[in-house]
Amino acid sequence: MPKIKTNRGAAKRFRKTGSGRFKRAHSMHNHILTKKDMKRKRKLRASTMVAEADTPMVRRMVPYL
Repeated sequence: MPKIKTNRGAAKRFRKTGSGRFKRAHSMHNHILTKKDMKRKRKLRASTMVAEADTPMVRRMVPYL
């Protein structure tokens, strides 16, 4: 049985937690930041979890993570 290739773009975006869930960064924190207030930008810095509905798709993209 051949190995499954890891989606390299997904591997750079997701990290696995100790409980087996996936951690991700928020979007909208890259450019055009002048119109966003400090509270919004500060909250976008923090990481969050991938939704339960999307977890199987992420698991398929990064099988060895």
